[in-house]
This record gives sequence, C-alpha cells and structure tokens, in this order.
Amino acid sequence: DIDMDVEADRAAVSIVSDNGRDLQKLVGRDGEVLEALQELTRLAVHRETGDRSRLMLDIAGYRAKKRQELSELGAEAAADAKSSGEPVRLRPMSPFERKVVHD
Repeated sequence: DIDMDVEADRAAVSIVSDNGRDLQKLVGRDGEVLEALQELTRLAVHRETGDRSRLMLDIAGYRAKKRQELSELGAEAAADAKSSGEPVRLRPMSPFERKVVHD
C-alpha cells in the first residue's frame, strides 16, 4: 500500500506491506537503498514539474523508527552535554538524521 500525506509543507509518501520482509530490500542496509530511491523520486518530480521537491519517502516504517531512535539519541546527548559541560560528539549523519537530532 502507498500512503500519501503532507507534513510541514513536505510531501510524505509511505510504502507499507503486511510482509515487511519484501520491503526490506527497498530499504537496504542502513537505509541506503531508501535514500537512493528518495533521491531518484525527487529528481523525477523536478524533471516533470521544474520545481525542487522536498518529498520524504518512507518504506516499511524505516524513517519513522529511525526518527524515534534519533530523537532519543539527541535527548541523551543533550543531557550528557548539560551535565558534563562538555560537547558530545555523534557519529556522522545524513541531513535527515541531523535535522531530527537538532529538532
């Protein structure tokens, strides 16, 4: 199934299935395939409309789960920084991941 919505002026497309295993191939390791599919979709929209697309693609709830994990990571890092008074280093992240942590 494909669910479409608008979140914060951004088109959100979610692909879901009862058999999540089939969709895991479209997510790939660490979401690499999902990122590539999202970029290809954005490029196709741009080519057809001439407008830059801010479309967000989610497959099998990967981004929703990742968003929750990153929110928790950000809260923990902020608490650590506050209690120690020292900066906290996080692993390199994609733009999506950085935005979630900062929000």
